[in-house]
Formats: sequence, structure tokens, C-alpha cells
Amino acid sequence: MIEFRGVTKRFPDGTVAVDNLDLQVESGGITVFVGPSGCGKTTSLRMINRMIEPTSGTILVHGDDIMAGDPAQLRRGIGYVIQQAGLFPHRTILDNVATVPVLLGWDKKRARDRAAELMELVGLAPEMAKRYPSQLSGGQQQRVGVARALAADPPVLLMDEPFSAVDPVVRESLQDELLRLQAELGKTIVFVTHDIDEAIKLGDKVAVFRVGGILAQYDEPGALLARPADDFVDNFVGRDRGYRGLGFRSGDGLPVGELHTVAVGSSSAAVRAEVGHGWALVLDAAKRPQGWLRVADLPAGDGPISADGLVAGGSLYSTESDTLRGALDAALSSPSGLGVAVDAAGAVVGSVTADDVLSALAAARDGEDAA
Repeated sequence: MIEFRGVTKRFPDGTVAVDNLDLQVESGGITVFVGPSGCGKTTSLRMINRMIEPTSGTILVHGDDIMAGDPAQLRRGIGYVIQQAGLFPHRTILDNVATVPVLLGWDKKRARDRAAELMELVGLAPEMAKRYPSQLSGGQQQRVGVARALAADPPVLLMDEPFSAVDPVVRESLQDELLRLQAELGKTIVFVTHDIDEAIKLGDKVAVFRVGGILAQYDEPGALLARPADDFVDNFVGRDRGYRGLGFRSGDGLPVGELHTVAVGSSSAAVRAEVGHGWALVLDAAKRPQGWLRVADLPAGDGPISADGLVAGGSLYSTESDTLRGALDAALSSPSGLGVAVDAAGAVVGSVTADDVLSALAAARDGEDAA
């Protein structure tokens, strides 16, 4: 556990970056600090490893006052990932990852073996080991940064806006990778971001800071979306918080309806006879969706249905693990208005509609009110 007790940081010019912060970061989860520029979230993070020292108050890491020991020793037990990765440009990727174990006195072979294991863990191919940071993409560099922070197996990991410098697609991939790693490793992670969507996606708990270093609300993401503490939090979370809140409601029990499906290679004439002028979902041999076909757009004749020229199908709803948000997004993004429901193997099992999602939401709320 990491605990802030009445922590304040006042800089020499009189600026108060963090004001009387009381907060507990639970062990084994991801706690996200989020807020606008100048709210003290990064300062709070950096006080944990004494890169910035508090003016007053106490910070405990696993019950120990951080000010009681040597700062270098403290930092060796805390992984740290920053924006732009902060890699050593003159060292290979393998040696970048092995940096901290070597500093801790590991022999070079052991440190490099550990680095190779971690490269695989974060999704970096073995052939990248001998490359240099300049030869990697931004997303790959961030993966190296995460691997390096994990190299000595620290119980605590600090991450200061690590994904903000990469494009949205890579950023989403890195977020997913972090969640996968956390499910496997169970570290105590403190993550700083200015992006509320990233905070909601990653955080087991989210601390929203307001300008002046004041903690506005500290809660689980679902509670934050459903019950913002004040107007500041309400405005910061955003006007679409109701939609995002669906991401914390399970899709269990959501009805799965019928769906017109046709296989690649099917007869056009047979499809017209069966479907009429509506939409049909084209499937491959494993019943995975390939795209939508508007039957009225089929050329005359009786040729086979091809996977070419299909309309993109939107997102998919997994009946095994998805939420009401996933179901609603599948329905809204589908050109037919029917969301495509799939099983764990990606095979189509039916459809979901926006109306069904809203009905499920109303039923869930009625159940909560009754309880």
C-alpha cells in the first residue's frame, strides 16, 4: 500500500502544487491520477519515489516513511515509466532493459536473460534485442520502457503519462497490453494521465485532482461516472459519462436475436429468395463475420457471394465477456442496425439491438433501486 497523509508540496515561489493530500493506493491494483494541467497529479506521483520531496506530511510505501531511508535505495524498489520512454540511445534494447538489474549487482548474463524474458512478456520480438532505440517505433520504445521498469521485479510501478506521445491506435494497444500484464503480474501501479477515457479504462480506482493540487474525488470508475462529487468532476468526466458508464455493466442476460447470415460462395439467387431486400452478414467457413451485404445491391444473375466489396461491419459484441457498452456500440456501429454477437472463438451467434441494451439497462437500474 502507498499512503499519503496530509501531504503538501509548496515550491519556493509560493506555488502550492499539492494541498493536504490524504489518499491510500491499494496494493495490487492500478490507481490513476487524472486532472487538468497544473492540478498536481505528476507532482504527487513523483513524491512517491522522492524525485520531488514533500514540503509537509507523510508518504508511506508498504508502511515505511519514504523520507526515512536513502532515496536511491527507495527508487531501486520502484519501477518508473515516463513519456517518450527515456531510453539510453547508445545502448541496445536488451541492455536498456537490463540496466537496473546490473545496477543492483546482477551479473551480466543473468541481467540479460531477465531482459530477454521481459522483452517477450511485453510483446517485443527477440530480433529487436540488438537494435537501438532510434530503430524502434514510438510504441515499441514505450514497451521497452515498461520492460525496463519491470526488470528488477519491483512491487510498485509509477507511470507518468507513458502513452500520451503515441498515436491513438498504438495508445489503445499499449493500454490493452498494460491490462494484460497487470492481470499476470499484479503490481501496485500509480498511473498519471490527463485523459479521462484512459483513466476510466485502466483504473481500479481513479483520483480526480482540481487545479491547486486538491483531490476532488477518489472512487472506482463506475462510481465516478455515476455519481460525480461536484460540478468540477461532472464537467471533467464529460457529457457522455452515461454512455461510458455502460462499460461497467455486464452484458450477462442480454438477449441474442436472430440474424440473416450467408456463407462466402453462396448462390446470389438463393440469398435474394431467403433475405429479400434487407441486409445479410457474410461469414467465412469458421462462421466469423467478413462484412455486411445489402441484398438489393447484388448484381443480376446467380453468381457466388464474394468477400470482396462488402460493407464494413462495425464492432463486435462478445457474449462471453463484453459489457452493455460493447453491445450498444456494436448495434450503433452496424450499418444494418443489428450488432453482431460472437462467441469466444469469434464465431457469430446472433444479433443485439440498441433497444435491447436500453431495456437491460432499465432492468438493472430497477434492480438496484429495489435493493
